Amino acid sequence: MKWTSTPANQRLFTAGATVALLLAIGWAYWPTINRMVQRWSEDPQYTHGYVVPLFAAIVLWFRRDSYPTGRVHFSWWGVPFLILAGVQRLTGVLFAFEWLDAGSLLPATLGLVLLLGGPALLRWSWPGIVFLLFVLPWPWQLDQLLTHPLRRIATVCSTYALQTLGEPALARGNIIIINELEIGVVEACSGLGMLMTFFALSTAVAFVIQRSRFDCTVVFLSAVPVGVLMNVVRITVTVFLYRVASADLANVVFHDVAGWVMMPLALAVMWLELLWLGRLWQPIERTGPVPVPVSNTAHPRSAIATAMDGPRPLRFPRVRPKVEVNSRPQAPVDRSLLEIPDAAP
Repeated sequence: MKWTSTPANQRLFTAGATVALLLAIGWAYWPTINRMVQRWSEDPQYTHGYVVPLFAAIVLWFRRDSYPTGRVHFSWWGVPFLILAGVQRLTGVLFAFEWLDAGSLLPATLGLVLLLGGPALLRWSWPGIVFLLFVLPWPWQLDQLLTHPLRRIATVCSTYALQTLGEPALARGNIIIINELEIGVVEACSGLGMLMTFFALSTAVAFVIQRSRFDCTVVFLSAVPVGVLMNVVRITVTVFLYRVASADLANVVFHDVAGWVMMPLALAVMWLELLWLGRLWQPIERTGPVPVPVSNTAHPRSAIATAMDGPRPLRFPRVRPKVEVNSRPQAPVDRSLLEIPDAAP
């Protein structure tokens, strides 16, 4: 059977190659993806892994109008990225670096998009690929480097909030003491997972809103104060419930209710931030003399002097009387009639 290069056959070949490549990548990375999902379920620091893909899908949905229809084609530029992903994964497996093994998903995804759709598809889908950075496991050293300062900040700020509410709270290390009650801010309470969630949320908001580059940068970087604020609110409410209610209610609020409430609350804070940024930068109304166009024959200084002198009085054109000339031929005049006779002697 002879292969004929028709549009239908080309579409069939493209669909088959796409399915084959997706199955190959899925089969190769299935153990890595399985370990990542287990970590999302067991490690409190990575529970945001289930939410981040939803943000990526929302961003790509908002960009659906700019999908490069008709410009998607195979590109061999994706092969170097796939080779880099293979070398990175092999190195991670040999040296037992889980973060290096899982991190190879990023160049593998880039190579797959380039190979299947070319640069046009990569320019359209790169915001969704960026969200992989928020779900991949981090190196243990970096995780510990961020966890301890976040725990200390959460402890100090929550203690101050409780003192503001009238509670006799004291901070001793990472423990909040209220009379005989001692509540420790453990690693799960550091807010690192919440910080990653809000970074993904602020990234999605920055991609979706139609604002200036400065506003998008401010919204993206505001994930740090918003994440710390939400974690302080969660710890403060939990300790307050330990104080006035029961430990069971406080645990339910901390582990279950807070996870659903913090996200809409963070969105509300970002909305207020966007309102503030919109009122901060107002358009400038230009005032002053209106520039006067200069003709080619006039001197520039005369135009400037005219603009600085201000309005001139109105001048009406001089009306000349209209003289009608009779064009008909006139009869000759008898001059003898005009002569005056001499007087009598």
